[in-house]
Amino acid sequence: MARSEIQIERMLNYFIDATAKLINEEGIKNISIRKIAKEAGYTSSTIYNYFSEVSHLIFFAGMRFVESYIEDLPKYSARAKDPLEKYLLGWECFCDHSFRKPDLYHAIFIADLGEPPEELLKYYYSMYQFDTLHLPEELEGILAEQNLDERSREVLEKYAEKGVFKKEDVEKLSEITIFIWQGMITSLLNNRVTYTPEEASRKTMEYIRDITLNTANIIESK
Repeated sequence: MARSEIQIERMLNYFIDATAKLINEEGIKNISIRKIAKEAGYTSSTIYNYFSEVSHLIFFAGMRFVESYIEDLPKYSARAKDPLEKYLLGWECFCDHSFRKPDLYHAIFIADLGEPPEELLKYYYSMYQFDTLHLPEELEGILAEQNLDERSREVLEKYAEKGVFKKEDVEKLSEITIFIWQGMITSLLNNRVTYTPEEASRKTMEYIRDITLNTANIIESK
């Protein structure tokens, strides 16, 4: 690696590390470019030489706080007796972790980044060919809302092929589950509900299970 590339990677690490530290100590709501610059020991203008806006720094730094979700996902899936239950347990794992840190998961999966997450990743990867910004494959696959939808649809489509669901209902069912999760996490952040993380996860999964299993039962009964 050339000296200039080493310097760039070092700078990226400085700013991402500083952002992660501030997230851990102060929370996402209190983060600003000025605070990140001060923590990293540089000026705000220097940060803008590497990152377009603060949401991008939060996006990348936030990845360091969702590793527990990735680690727990196989444990949840192992409890499944069939593919449909595996799909639901995947959502349960996501809900359990996201409602413990709603501001963080909102910043990664819902907040406006100025462009689609997959395009954001492509842009920074093309600019900086270093491991600093590269994420575990499991994380890249779930970052975009569209990919969450694709992941759920893949499982549901297998059941549609077996006649458990109507094929035309798969996309609608997949979108509804995502909207249920988004609605709960947004309500929590806006203080519209006062659920504990456990209550939020339980209620969200009740709705997701009901809509999924009821749709399946309706089709199967015909």
